[in-house]
Amino acid sequence: MTDKPEFEYVTYIRSAPEKVWDALTDADLTAAYWGHSNVSPDWRPGSRWEHRRTDGSGVADVVGTVVESERPTRLVTTWAAPAGEGDEDAYSRVTFAVEPYADIVRLTVTHEDLPDEDARREAASGWAAVLSNLKSLLETGSPLPQEPWLMPSR
Repeated sequence: MTDKPEFEYVTYIRSAPEKVWDALTDADLTAAYWGHSNVSPDWRPGSRWEHRRTDGSGVADVVGTVVESERPTRLVTTWAAPAGEGDEDAYSRVTFAVEPYADIVRLTVTHEDLPDEDARREAASGWAAVLSNLKSLLETGSPLPQEPWLMPSR
C-alpha cells in the first residue's frame, strides 16, 4: 500500500475495444487527440515507450516502460520526466483498462504513485481533457475543435 496520491477517470465510449487500444498505442492516433505521440517499438512488457511532442522536435516529455500489455483490454505503463529516467522514485504508473459492453467500451484510467497533491490535481485536469478528446475522435472521427487542455482553469 502506498501513501502517494492517485487519480482514476472513467469514461464510456461508443467504440470497439480494439479501436480504443489503437487510439492509446498508435503514434498517429495519439498525435491526433493528445498533442503528443505515444511511441514504443512493440508495446510489449519491458519495452520502452515515449510521449513525444508532435512539433517535429522529437522531444519526449514523458518516458517509461510497458509493464503489462494485453491487447485490447489492459495496458500498464510507468511514467517519468526524462530527467528522472532510471530513478524508481521518480516514476508514476498508469493503467488503462478497456472493458467492452455491447456497442460501448468503459475506459478506466488509473494514475498511481503521483508525487503529491499538486501532481494529482494536474493529472485530474490533464486526463479529463485528453480522454474527452479521445472520446470525441473515436465517436465522431474528429478531435474537439480546440485543444481542451489549453482552456483556462476556473
